[in-house]
Amino acid sequence: MGIDLTLLWAVIILFGILMYVVMDGFDLGIGILYPFFRDDEDRDVMMNTVAPVWDGNETWLVLGGAGLLAAFPLAYAVVLSAFMLPLIFMLLGLIFRGVAFEFRFKATAERKHFWDKAFIGGSLVATFFQGVTLGAYMEGVEVVGREFVGGPFDWFRPFPLFTGLGLVVAYAMLGCTWLVMKTGGDLQRRMIALARPLALVLLAVIVIVSIWTPLAHEAIRERWFSVPNLYWFSPVPALVLACTWWLLRSLDGEPHSAPFVLTLCLVFLGYSGLGISLWPNIIPPGIDLWEAAGPPQSQGFALVGALFIMPIILMYTAWSYYVFRGKVKAGEGYH
Repeated sequence: MGIDLTLLWAVIILFGILMYVVMDGFDLGIGILYPFFRDDEDRDVMMNTVAPVWDGNETWLVLGGAGLLAAFPLAYAVVLSAFMLPLIFMLLGLIFRGVAFEFRFKATAERKHFWDKAFIGGSLVATFFQGVTLGAYMEGVEVVGREFVGGPFDWFRPFPLFTGLGLVVAYAMLGCTWLVMKTGGDLQRRMIALARPLALVLLAVIVIVSIWTPLAHEAIRERWFSVPNLYWFSPVPALVLACTWWLLRSLDGEPHSAPFVLTLCLVFLGYSGLGISLWPNIIPPGIDLWEAAGPPQSQGFALVGALFIMPIILMYTAWSYYVFRGKVKAGEGYH
């Protein structure tokens, strides 16, 4: 029996998207948290925790997009057509944020506030429109004859807007627990105090989305409560509650990496729920992976490059985090 290239590519793209959410989520979260911390020294430390690695984190976004084009050209064409505006807004946010990383450290004291605002605005806009795109994608895309036939503002609906806000909360929580791990002293104590209400708000967002999704989408409701999907999905709510409880407990005393790891577990559980909701469709509600797949020759050719480059990305990512491990203190870091 031969290798199912379509399934293999689906796994690669899903892995790339998960890695992007995990690795870029916390540094977007730092920008979201900036308005809560007005002191320049605190903001320098917060940015220095991710300044050496943030651009490498976004490699996974490029990998996911390029993989979608190579392996599922129909999905690439439809998704870009349907979500052109939110994706453009997301990219503009990432551009402003990236420029702010470089310019803020070189700006004079009088001009630094401008780059702080660019960092905050870019992080919020990029995160919000990532969430909007996700929510609109879950609601489905109008496709007739392999072409998108909807309008440019189909994404402007209550559920996608709520998922946009929900992702802002999730990334803020990732950023907060990352800073608990990477900072010390008064800044860490304030992050711990902020993490507790954020964890409860994130739990509320997960509960609302979990109720709203099956009530509003019949196809997802049937998929959730059909066998064997029900057996796969039933442990998820209990695991979410257990992770949240453990997360709140881990913030007592002198926490280090446990809050961040447990927040990652919550993100993974949400991601698994998304996968169960949509699988095997790549263009909801009715086009599956194999219908949207490109020719096997194209998939095989691109797979050679993907299997070559992915270990390199993983190695240099692991090495960069190893080199820049440990706490970041005021006056140290990126300049």
